Amino acid sequence: MKIVAVCGMGIGTSVLLKMNAEKALRALGVDDADVEAADIGTARGAARTADVVLTSEELAPEIGEVPATVIVIDNFTSVAEITEKLTPHVG
Repeated sequence: MKIVAVCGMGIGTSVLLKMNAEKALRALGVDDADVEAADIGTARGAARTADVVLTSEELAPEIGEVPATVIVIDNFTSVAEITEKLTPHVG
């Protein structure tokens, strides 16, 4: 499973989302996922080969038409929210 964590600049916030997504996946017993942090420009390409894209409500429309499931995360620091929203999409 490939997941792309997206923020506007691709530096701090997407790395935070990536780390919390990895925590959520471990809690769900998923150990074969590849989570990548990306800025919005990189994400458009990366999302074409991803299974899931995690991003904010503001950036979700900018991802465009991709085969990946785009999941809006309201609080990038909430492992509980990320876990809840990822649960239907894992294994």
